[in-house]
Amino acid sequence: MYDICIASDKNLKYQQTLTGRSIAIIQLPTNRLKLLATITDKILVEVESISLGMYVEISL
Repeated sequence: MYDICIASDKNLKYQQTLTGRSIAIIQLPTNRLKLLATITDKILVEVESISLGMYVEISL
């Protein structure tokens, strides 16, 4: 089982209701690896601090 879904789908926020769910979602700003490499620290901070049922958007 997974506790966190990490995705770059910008519509996921509108497609999923997190109320009562035991998962958290982190939305990445892009799926381009070179750009993601520049925000690795931001991603790790969110992974460490997110709670179940939360939805977090990370920006570049």
